[in-house]
Amino acid sequence: MKIHFLGHSAFLLEAQGHRLLLDPFLSGNPQASLGVKEVLALRPSAVLISHAHGDHWGDALTFARQGIPLVATAEIAGYAQKHGASAATGMNIGGTFRAEWGSVALTPAWHSSSFPDGTYGGMPTGLVIELGGQRVYFAGDTSLFSDMRLIGDRGLDAALLPIGDHYTMGPEEAARCLELLRPRVAIPMHYGTFPPLTGDPAVFEREGKARGVDVRVLKPGEETDL
Repeated sequence: MKIHFLGHSAFLLEAQGHRLLLDPFLSGNPQASLGVKEVLALRPSAVLISHAHGDHWGDALTFARQGIPLVATAEIAGYAQKHGASAATGMNIGGTFRAEWGSVALTPAWHSSSFPDGTYGGMPTGLVIELGGQRVYFAGDTSLFSDMRLIGDRGLDAALLPIGDHYTMGPEEAARCLELLRPRVAIPMHYGTFPPLTGDPAVFEREGKARGVDVRVLKPGEETDL
């Protein structure tokens, strides 16, 4: 699997001819390495959304209105359907959505969730994604919680974790998550985009490596192979 970092918390996962777009905050994102038209040209197999905040929901509706399947909580999918996205699938925490490309399961996340217009977005979630025979945990904006150990019990090839502080956990707390998640690889996200997000990826890298995890800090536009 290739993991391509688009900036902030937006990623493209690619394997076996499929691309999954995660939390596509591109328009208005000062870090974005690709624009909406460029990503549309790649024809993602699905758009996966962790929660409804604007810096995660982002351009999801634009992609969904082009017929790209959107998968998220029932509240997010319902909102998308009301705004012209016919191929939106709603689910809930504990459930698994299966498709030709693989699967995504929703996990709990400690955060909040509402759309930019104030509409309630349901519970925030994490995503456990299976693609190309590998398993990735995308944490959304969660903080540390002890049941991450249960997520880690699934066997994770990679964990994508927020480290920015202020709105999410900082790098030290994110590194503690690695003790519970036990991934082979960890990639930091959700830092440096806006002034409050002061979490230092060098701290996360140092603390993660001290715990025996292969931490890979990606700049927007960079990719790594699992």
